[in-house]
Amino acid sequence: MAPSRTTAEIATQPEAWREALRTLPRHTAALPRRGERVAVIGCGTSWFMAQAYADLRESGGHGETDAFAASRFPYGRRYDRVVALTRSGTTSEVLAVLGRLAGTVATTAVTADPATPVMDLAGAVAVLDFADEESVVQTRFATTALALLRAHLEAEDALPDGVATVAGAAEDAELALARPLEAAVREAGQFTFLGTGWTYGLAQEAALKMREAAGAWTEAYPAMEYRHGPISITGPGRVAWALGPLPDGLAEEIHEVGGTLVADGLDPLAGLVLAQRLAVAVAEARGLDPDRPRNLTRSVVLADPGA
Repeated sequence: MAPSRTTAEIATQPEAWREALRTLPRHTAALPRRGERVAVIGCGTSWFMAQAYADLRESGGHGETDAFAASRFPYGRRYDRVVALTRSGTTSEVLAVLGRLAGTVATTAVTADPATPVMDLAGAVAVLDFADEESVVQTRFATTALALLRAHLEAEDALPDGVATVAGAAEDAELALARPLEAAVREAGQFTFLGTGWTYGLAQEAALKMREAAGAWTEAYPAMEYRHGPISITGPGRVAWALGPLPDGLAEEIHEVGGTLVADGLDPLAGLVLAQRLAVAVAEARGLDPDRPRNLTRSVVLADPGA
């Protein structure tokens, strides 16, 4: 059987991240300046990438940064710039925010399609058309948008301590594409993804991929919150997956209750690639088509985005 379209797009991520690094100079003018107070918005996957970037930027000292689902944007707050992440450039809630803010605050969109309404509504645009996708389920564009924003922080000497370069992340992504998925993980009945700081957004995204592609029972938590209830569902046949380092003692607690721990040692963004592969593998094992996820379309376009 030929690989799914989603599988093919997952496999292109290391090169897409390198292309983001190469093309950074042409996009720099559109990206947040050091010291700006920034809000980052998106929907679904893009919201989780916004969370990851917001934590990276603020923790690295580049400027105060908040992340919001576009439908929950707080219009009463003052920001120097609003950054919208939107693969399609047509998502209703994102366009509604940009339209309402037009002329009142600097806005930037990071998108994959230069022939969409977002091009007219955003004050500046970074187009990553080389990372566009045919799949309904986002993989390549989302991680490449975050790679671009992470590369910008790297160029500004504003990466938090312990966060590797984008080039290093791309090398780890190649390892993630080649690494076998253990049977205990592929056959598990429940998955909990854990993150710390910027990787909590990645944990949220990993869980979303499992739900979207495979209809799997998945949850995501900040790693320190795992002991405060979620560990109660861990046991044999269930996975706790760490994107990034775990708090001291937590790995031992997961093992004690019989859970399967995944702590792959990869750059967390590369760890997300491994989780994407798992989502496809579980979908196919369940007889589902990862290219045609249930109840989803590639972009949500509403007659009334406030509905």
